[in-house]
Amino acid sequence: METTPIEMNTIPRIGDNAPDFEVITTHGKLKLSEFAEKKWVVLFSHPADFTPVCTTELSGFAEKKPEFTSLNTKLIGLSIDSIHSHLAWVNNVHEKTNVYFDFPIIADIDMKVAKLYGMLQPNESETAAVRAVFFIDPNMKIRLIMYYPLTIGRNMNEILRVLEALQVSDKHKVALPLNWKKGDKVIVPPPKTLTEMKNRIEDTSCEKVDFYLAKKDLKLD
Repeated sequence: METTPIEMNTIPRIGDNAPDFEVITTHGKLKLSEFAEKKWVVLFSHPADFTPVCTTELSGFAEKKPEFTSLNTKLIGLSIDSIHSHLAWVNNVHEKTNVYFDFPIIADIDMKVAKLYGMLQPNESETAAVRAVFFIDPNMKIRLIMYYPLTIGRNMNEILRVLEALQVSDKHKVALPLNWKKGDKVIVPPPKTLTEMKNRIEDTSCEKVDFYLAKKDLKLD
């Protein structure tokens, strides 16, 4: 008995170049690499327009947009809906709640981008994108990926926290501990030679658990 093979959707990995694309959005035609303009991009998908969880999520992105902008970051949403559905939904939410989705939302009716980014996961749904978030840096590299199922809304504070953490780690060449938030101590890279280990042991400027785990205060802009 022959079985129909399930189409597997590739999922870009952390460190990969972000796949580029040209699409129709609520802001008109858009090419990802040109839209980015050497800024960070948070690309996120939602299952469908006019649905309750998605409405709360996109409202959260809209309300937090100034914080994303302050972190040199652009937002772009996506669902497998038509541009007409997107426009009607944006207008409806604005009328009912006064929240305006003024970031572009991709009309991915042909599922091109959803498949390109592995947002379609057949065991969850074959026709709706899961709640994916891709953090793309100014060099168009994928730096962090989050996936949520259809029924669970994302945590906006966590999305902002990890975005800022990525930027702090890049700028200051440090690692960040569990639950790090702005103002907390950061982790100093561990020593890689015996000489560096000796210097670390003798260093009194860090808070040390041992030579391999040391933290310090970081003056952020």
